[in-house]
Amino acid sequence: MSGGALQSWQAHWQFWALLSAVFAALTAIFAKVGVEAVNADLATLIRTCVILVTLALIVVMSGQWQAPGSISGRTWLFLVLSGLATGASWLCYFRALKAGQAAQVAPVDKLSVVLVAIFGVVFLGETLSARGWIGVTLVGAGAVLLAW
Repeated sequence: MSGGALQSWQAHWQFWALLSAVFAALTAIFAKVGVEAVNADLATLIRTCVILVTLALIVVMSGQWQAPGSISGRTWLFLVLSGLATGASWLCYFRALKAGQAAQVAPVDKLSVVLVAIFGVVFLGETLSARGWIGVTLVGAGAVLLAW
């Protein structure tokens, strides 16, 4: 693949979503092994510290830092709420991994795909086609089948 084609592909949301799925899968596998000999909450803290340091380096080194005061109050509010939801999700996820099999925990966690579609319609006014709803239904059914 030429450099131009690669750059073009990287501009698409599908590229980043696919990488997200790969890293999420690796997260489940690495986390399952990582929580075997440690408390799930401590494991979550360690993971969070690694993420914080890594992202701080990326933001600073790529020149993307901006003064916190330049960010609107509304943006701060929703980013803080998102952070709290992420933290709660991670705590629950690591506790589930500690108690269950990764191949069962991860699909149930992916029911978030179904919930995002529903919440997007209800709270954000997004719309899904009939084909989209069929896809959401299949994702939900697949997650349930994999988990049980």
